[in-house]
Amino acid sequence: MKTLWITAEGLEKLKAELEHLWKVERPETTQKVAWAASLGDRSENADYTYNKKRLREIDRRVHYLRKMLDNLKVIPYTPFQEGKVMFGAWVEIENAKKQKIRFRIVGGEEIFERRDYISIDSPMAQALLKKEVGEEAVVQTPTMQMTWRIVKIEYEK
Repeated sequence: MKTLWITAEGLEKLKAELEHLWKVERPETTQKVAWAASLGDRSENADYTYNKKRLREIDRRVHYLRKMLDNLKVIPYTPFQEGKVMFGAWVEIENAKKQKIRFRIVGGEEIFERRDYISIDSPMAQALLKKEVGEEAVVQTPTMQMTWRIVKIEYEK
C-alpha cells in the first residue's frame, strides 16, 4: 500500500491541475462535444467520438484528484529532519564506481513527469531513510542488490 504523504509543493501542483481540468479543459471539451453532436450522425463523427472520450478521461482524473486530495497528508519540513534522510529530502548518493545520483524523496503522487523525484515507497528510499551523510545503504531490487553511500542531504525550507 502506498504512503499518502505529499510535500506542500506537490499538493499545490495537484490542486492547480484539478482547477485547470475543471475550469478550463472540461468546459472547452464539453463545448466541442456539443458542437460535434449538433452536426448530426454521431456514429461517424470523429470529433464527437474523440471529445467524448477526452471528456471521460477528464472526469475520471477529476474524480481521482478530488478523492486523493482529501486523503493526502502534507508533511512539512521540521528541524528534526536535518542531517538525516527523511521525507522531502534532496539526497545525493554515490556507488563504488563513483556514479552519482541526486533525487528528492516525495510521495507517490508527485513523481510523475519528474526524473529527479522518487517515491517514499521505492526500495531506494526505504533503504536510505534515517541514514546520515557517509553511511551506506544496501538497496535490494527484484533484479539486483547495490550499495550506495550518502554524499549529501538537503531540505527545502
